[in-house]
Amino acid sequence: MFKDYYAILDIYQSSNLTEIKSAYKKQALKWHPDKNKDVDTTEKMKEINEAKLILTDEEARIRYDREYLKFKSFQKSKEIEPKQEKKAKQAKEYYSTYQFDDEILKKWMENARKQAIRNIYEMINEFRDSSLIGFGTFFKTALMAIIMYIIYSTIARLLI
Repeated sequence: MFKDYYAILDIYQSSNLTEIKSAYKKQALKWHPDKNKDVDTTEKMKEINEAKLILTDEEARIRYDREYLKFKSFQKSKEIEPKQEKKAKQAKEYYSTYQFDDEILKKWMENARKQAIRNIYEMINEFRDSSLIGFGTFFKTALMAIIMYIIYSTIARLLI
C-alpha cells in the first residue's frame, strides 16, 4: 500500500529536511492525544511518524520520490476531482489500489510503520511512567506536608 507522506505532513515534495521536521512537529502537536481527548489519534500519529521516518532518510526519500511521481501520474489518470469532501475517500482508495514494484521501498515503508508503532507505544509508556512518578512524588510531598503539619501543630499546642 502506497501512502502520500507529503499529504500526511501537509508539505510539498520540494520541501527540505528542516521543513519536513517542522511539519512533523506541527502535525504531531496537532494530532497529539492530549489535544484530541475525544478522538483516537493513534493511527494518525503512526502515519505522521512513518512519514517522518521515510522522508528524513536520504536514500529512502530518493526511492520514495521516484515512486511518488508514478503515484501522482496514477492519480491523474484516474481524474481525481479536487473537491474537499471526496479528497479523504479518494486518498484511501488510491492508497489501497496503487501498486508499486520497488520491493526495497516496500520493506522500508513496512519497517517505518513498525518503528512508528514502537515509537507510539514508547511514548505512551513514557507518559504513563512519568505520570506515575509525578503522582508518586506529589503524594509523598503531600504526605510529608501533612505529617509536618501534625507535628508542628502538636508542638504548638504543647507550648501554649
